[in-house]
Amino acid sequence: MRTKEVLLIAALSVACSAMATPAFAQTPDIDEIWAIVQQQQREIDALKTELAIADEQLADANLKIEATGDYLETVVVPTGESKTQIRGYGELHYNNLNAQDSARDLEQIDWHRFVLFFGHEFSDKINFFSELEVEHSLAGDGAPGEVELEQAYVDFALTDNLSVKTGLFLIPVGTTNETHEPPTFYGVERNSVENVILPSTWWEAGAALSGHFANGLSWDAALHSGLAIPTTGGSAFRVRSGRQKVAEAIASDAAYTVRLRYTGVPGFNVSASYQYQTDASQIAGDGLDAGKLFTVNAGYDVGPFSIKGLYARWDFDGVAVEAADADTQTGWYVEPSYRFSTLRGDWGIYGRREDVEGGRTQDHFTQTEFGLNYWPVDNIVFKIDFRQRDHELTSEAGRDFDGFDLGFGYQF
Repeated sequence: MRTKEVLLIAALSVACSAMATPAFAQTPDIDEIWAIVQQQQREIDALKTELAIADEQLADANLKIEATGDYLETVVVPTGESKTQIRGYGELHYNNLNAQDSARDLEQIDWHRFVLFFGHEFSDKINFFSELEVEHSLAGDGAPGEVELEQAYVDFALTDNLSVKTGLFLIPVGTTNETHEPPTFYGVERNSVENVILPSTWWEAGAALSGHFANGLSWDAALHSGLAIPTTGGSAFRVRSGRQKVAEAIASDAAYTVRLRYTGVPGFNVSASYQYQTDASQIAGDGLDAGKLFTVNAGYDVGPFSIKGLYARWDFDGVAVEAADADTQTGWYVEPSYRFSTLRGDWGIYGRREDVEGGRTQDHFTQTEFGLNYWPVDNIVFKIDFRQRDHELTSEAGRDFDGFDLGFGYQF
């Protein structure tokens, strides 16, 4: 009921109450009744005036509310969830390794990585993602570390199962190149195959198309900048030394990567990738021409038990790389593990066997490793491992070592 109607009814009720008298009261005469009616009429007129003023004030308030609403539509109003997100990870390492050549002993502590992720949602279908890293805590002239931009791309969702991204992104190969936060893997150091053969962390600039299907099958296809592997000096034909990190990178010859992945069976995953470098050195006629990389990796989880493995192989063309016996570079590892929960967090034990045959003589070795991870909560981990490395060539025997590593890592 409107306010005006309520007030009128109230006024009439007052008038009726005033005219009504108890049975024992004297009945008023006509002049008294007329006086009462006139008094009530004056009160009613006063109420009407107040109602008119109230209506004007209400109309003015409505105009102000509408103006405020129009203004708010022109500004960004914070919602319950920010469209810009910050995440990150980091890890601290202590290495204590005893080499056959004591001059190669290693005993050091190092804040290995400090990484921040910045992401922004432009719309439901367009998102930005980036990764900024400081390595070894200190960068600059004479310092051991670097400041690196590892990712900076925009992803466009074309359909529910098809997307395209462009910018700076991690190459879709191997097991740790795209997922390498410390709580996600065993061991203080990342595996050696994905250091020597797959130069992780490995990013390039370009564009990539990705698709997935409901049956667990997905694929990626990317056109991107390529490696510039040196052909002379101490790092000749070393794949890792060919990373240009998209820093004024030579772009004479492009590279292409495709990957096929299957995760349709619970606990099981398998991926295969192929990459073609049109000129792996970016220099024509230097004896290192096209490069072809093939990788396959798989993992299987059965309750607390897991096993995973990786195989990677490079084949290079060119007279110089063939003469150096570096035209074929391979590596593999297998890693079983067992993770169990307690009232104070999760524990995991693992073992790993690696075989690496890289482009340099010191990059031909086998390594045996086992260790323990402890997660007090999901995104914090403490690690200890024991390693033994044996080099294939007797000329590199002084590099053989054994020892242990301690580590701490987090992600958020």
